[in-house]
Amino acid sequence: QVQLVESGGGSVQAGGSLRLSCATSGYDYDSDCMGWFRQAPGKEREGVASIHTGYSTTYYAEPVKGRFTIPQDNAKNTVYLQMSRREPADTAMYYCAAGVRCGFAVEEYIYWGQGTQVTVSS
Repeated sequence: QVQLVESGGGSVQAGGSLRLSCATSGYDYDSDCMGWFRQAPGKEREGVASIHTGYSTTYYAEPVKGRFTIPQDNAKNTVYLQMSRREPADTAMYYCAAGVRCGFAVEEYIYWGQGTQVTVSS
C-alpha cells in the first residue's frame, strides 16, 4: 500500500524559513517524480515544485522560484519543501504527490498525501 505522509506545517510569521517533509512508503521512490502542490481556500490546486527522484532534476513554479527548494533524501524515501522568505500569499494546504511525470498538472500524479496546512501572517 502506497502512503505519502506530510508533516512540518503550522502558523508562521512572514519571512524566515520552514521545511515540510513528505515520507513515502510502498512506492518505488527512486525512479519517478515527486511534486509539491498547494491549495488556498477558493482556489485551484497548483504545483509549486517537483523533482525527478532518480536524476534529482528539479522544477519550480514562478511564484516560488528563488524562495523554495525541493531537496530529497533517497535513503529515507523522503522529499522536502524548503520554504524561505515566506509571504502571506503562501498560505495554503500543501500536498505532496507521486507520479511518472514531473510537471505541475494535478492529473500527472497518481498518489497523494493528506496535506499539511501552512499559514503565513504578515
